[in-house]
Amino acid sequence: MRRLATLGLGVAAIGGVAVAALAVGFPTPPATPPMAAAEAARKTAWDFNLTAIDGAPMPLKAYRGKVVLLVNTASFCGFKKQFAGLQGLQDRYAKAGFTLVGVPSGSFKDQEYGSNKEIADHCSTTGIHFPMAEKSPVVGPQALPIYKWAAAKVSADDTPHWNFHKYLIGRDGRLIRAFGTTTDPSDPALNAAIGTALKARPARA
Repeated sequence: MRRLATLGLGVAAIGGVAVAALAVGFPTPPATPPMAAAEAARKTAWDFNLTAIDGAPMPLKAYRGKVVLLVNTASFCGFKKQFAGLQGLQDRYAKAGFTLVGVPSGSFKDQEYGSNKEIADHCSTTGIHFPMAEKSPVVGPQALPIYKWAAAKVSADDTPHWNFHKYLIGRDGRLIRAFGTTTDPSDPALNAAIGTALKARPARA
């Protein structure tokens, strides 16, 4: 059995949820070169393509008109308890036009399985059935293009610094805001932002 990788930072358990010790903070991630501002301004999230965890094409334009929460996940992270809450968001808001998209990543301390099949099997056995992309880097020069696009839209402080970082994308494909790792799926501010985004008029096909 694979051993859990340590966070490399202070962690405390509060109410059964692991939270980072604020006095310590997260390690500095590799810098993600942002997409050129002019190019980023012309694009929305629907212009990007991912690959699904089963190898099938996963064009984000398939979610046009929906509200998307893009989350980089990791099966061995101390924050993995958020998986259940993320699935809860999917179950709660899906009928209103919401979808969660997970991006498994080993970008932070390699806290993910080595193969997509292992990740998919883990999700299947733990009741996770929101859409999952294939394992991919989310920071640094090799980051997925959508993460470079997002890096051009937010400050460096709002890019992923650890697993379970969250980007909220509106029905029009524009980035609304970022929520950090320690924002639990039950957080009122996150849920309020999702609710507000869902009230927007769906984009025309």
